[in-house]
Amino acid sequence: MLTYSFDDRGMDFLYEHLYKEIKNDILIGNLKAHEKLPSKRALAAHLNVSVVTVENAYSQLLAEGYIYSKPKSGFYVCDVKAEDADVVGVRNACYTSRSEDHVTEHSHVIREHAESPGQNRFFADFVNNSTLSENFPFSTWTKLMRETMMDDREKLMKRSPSGGIFELRKAIADYLYQFRGMSVSPNQIIVGAGTEYLYGLIIQLLGRDSVYGVENPGYQKIQHIYDAYQVKCCYIDMDESGVNIDSLERSGADVVHISPSHHFPTGTVTPASRRYELLGWAAKQEGRYIIEDEYDSEFRLVGNPIPALQSIDASDKVIYMNTFSKSLSSTIRISYMVLPIPLMVRYNHVLSFYACTVSNFDQYTLTRFIQEGYLEKHINRMRKFYRNSRDRILGCIRSHRLYPQVTIKEENAGLHFLMEIDTSYTDREMVDRAAAAGINISSLSQYCHGKEQEDSHTLVINYSGIEEDIIEEACDRLLESVVCLTT
Repeated sequence: MLTYSFDDRGMDFLYEHLYKEIKNDILIGNLKAHEKLPSKRALAAHLNVSVVTVENAYSQLLAEGYIYSKPKSGFYVCDVKAEDADVVGVRNACYTSRSEDHVTEHSHVIREHAESPGQNRFFADFVNNSTLSENFPFSTWTKLMRETMMDDREKLMKRSPSGGIFELRKAIADYLYQFRGMSVSPNQIIVGAGTEYLYGLIIQLLGRDSVYGVENPGYQKIQHIYDAYQVKCCYIDMDESGVNIDSLERSGADVVHISPSHHFPTGTVTPASRRYELLGWAAKQEGRYIIEDEYDSEFRLVGNPIPALQSIDASDKVIYMNTFSKSLSSTIRISYMVLPIPLMVRYNHVLSFYACTVSNFDQYTLTRFIQEGYLEKHINRMRKFYRNSRDRILGCIRSHRLYPQVTIKEENAGLHFLMEIDTSYTDREMVDRAAAAGINISSLSQYCHGKEQEDSHTLVINYSGIEEDIIEEACDRLLESVVCLTT
């Protein structure tokens, strides 16, 4: 029976402490691959905690891919390969701190889903990711901007460092430590006006001779950006755990661009075992890197957020990217990346001549927004709002007469889910019929390279910009237009 002490759990909740203890035992090999874990009731009684505590700990381990379940059998340990862990330096507590000494002397970046040009002609848009105006904290933002212009006048008139003002980078670093478990220096952070701009910096940093791999299916704008910079781009096939390692090895990619916490469009969450395999792939050769794109990681609607891949990278191989486009507004145009220390040193030598592309007014206002706790409150409010929106949409679908023809997938993370349709219509026909009914929708096959003719019969439901008062009619129009009952 597993035995753990809760005396030294600090500020952690009971289930958080238990989750960490079990995960650590899996990583160091105390719990072997495919070993059965105690039942929730048995472990709860043994540790003198509630069944809910054990249930929550198991749920988080399950979500992150450290354990798996068998119906009517129980929970078992996943095969988190020891050799993969060794390659990336996995040990008991090797992720808890990272020295900043190497970067202090060098103190001298949007992932949006495709927008429909004719979006105003649609009754409902399940493709566009625009933020509803009522959800932006206008009064708070106005107050903080006014305070910034009153209190920081001299700073506002000084040129921002290339990577952004230090105060904002420090606020982002603190936020990442508190909410994503990432221990990084402010000097590793580069702020830019949208992730597209930051992709350009990465290409200049890693070189135009590098081969850049993107997920297939995947968010196509990333591939278009690499094409625009005239660098070689290849496609890496996905499986149920994320980027397929064999496909990655065969591709010849030097750099792979992934979204392990919530993949678009499949919704896949990359489990721990695959994450270590990816880090192992990157560590095999000097020029290999992973770009981790976490564009909507704040909006996991069930369980805790999945730890960032960067937080378990001990070999300086992960470039972490995120944006405030999802958490604040799709038009805020402030993104950032966290560079490994060696790459930050290189950036300071060869690219620090660039001016920061975000205005000082926005940078200092956002700094206050984060430091004074408004960002955390706003994300919590929006997480509740999006959960309610998702639940209302799912409720409308499940109560519809055509629901027996529908299968819902990947609805617990991010701001979209998949809806597989039992229909004789092709994907193109479904999209066109929905458009005729006033619904803008995309199919899973639209995001696949080289598989355009393969019908997935699966629609991608992005619900971040759907007004509450049209949800019921929007769902009705969608289902009535795409489901074809066969006799």
